[in-house]
Amino acid sequence: MNTTPFSTQENPATVPKQTAGKALVLGGGGSTGNAWLIGVIAGMFDAGMDVTTADLTVGTSAGSTAAAQIAGASPSELYAAILAAPPQPQQQRSPEATATRSGPAQSGPSQSGPARHVLDHLERTRKIIEASTDPADMRRRMGAAALESAASADESRQSQWRATVAARLPTLQWPQRTVLITAVDARTGQPVQFDSHSGVELADAVAASCSSGFAYSIGDGRYIDGGYRANAQNADLAAGYARVLVLSPFGGRTRTPLEWGMDLATQVDELRAGGSRVETIFPESRAEHMFGANAMDASMRPAAAQAGYEQGRALAEQLDGFWNS
Repeated sequence: MNTTPFSTQENPATVPKQTAGKALVLGGGGSTGNAWLIGVIAGMFDAGMDVTTADLTVGTSAGSTAAAQIAGASPSELYAAILAAPPQPQQQRSPEATATRSGPAQSGPSQSGPARHVLDHLERTRKIIEASTDPADMRRRMGAAALESAASADESRQSQWRATVAARLPTLQWPQRTVLITAVDARTGQPVQFDSHSGVELADAVAASCSSGFAYSIGDGRYIDGGYRANAQNADLAAGYARVLVLSPFGGRTRTPLEWGMDLATQVDELRAGGSRVETIFPESRAEHMFGANAMDASMRPAAAQAGYEQGRALAEQLDGFWNS
């Protein structure tokens, strides 16, 4: 497992001629994960490295929100907006409450509010994962559980969620560049990829990708969080691109069995085997407490964005040759 904030390993083989272009992969990570993603991108942008011009952007869950946000505003503007947002009430939390590679976040008895909600959700989904035989079975079980949620049938809850997501986006129009928003069909468990040709509005695609705990409705379809497709990154969708930059708020961790091959390390190995050069950026260890059980703590968004911004600026020069060569 790669535990460093920045992976420098590359495939020494020559990139095949059919492999071309640049791909940006933005992983899930809750509210603080979204802030960290924006911070990293803004830090690199302000240091002269613009990753928003990628030929392909893959967004999953909180990463789908970030993918849509950078399509409608400059990274600097998005970063400034996070820092300028009214202070949120601080939630009671434990620094030790971070997700592990093989299980849910761990917590002491003091957890409450959003952290308690996240921990309860992690415990429910842990049981589903343990009962599943393979990724397809897990996705079907996750979809079935979401469909049973009262919120899945509550039209007002659905409308409220869409409005919340839409309010976070600078534009409701799909960008001209290729953006893939991941989700899972709650009824069949089949992976879904939304893009500008899907006939689905951008806000609906993002709302579906971020729908954890209930099934989001788009027409006759019902969808759940894209993180259930292939971990929180879905970096495999960048296959065929010469350079792939992966930003993972959860540090590449996975809660599924390693033999399922859904972890980021396996995805990166497969990309490199196919001729792609891949770099990964993870939060630094001093910022890890902002994720996991604290991922939905809005009071931590400014700190998460600042941590990401510092990383982005520090890594821009090191990554520029990789990204712009």
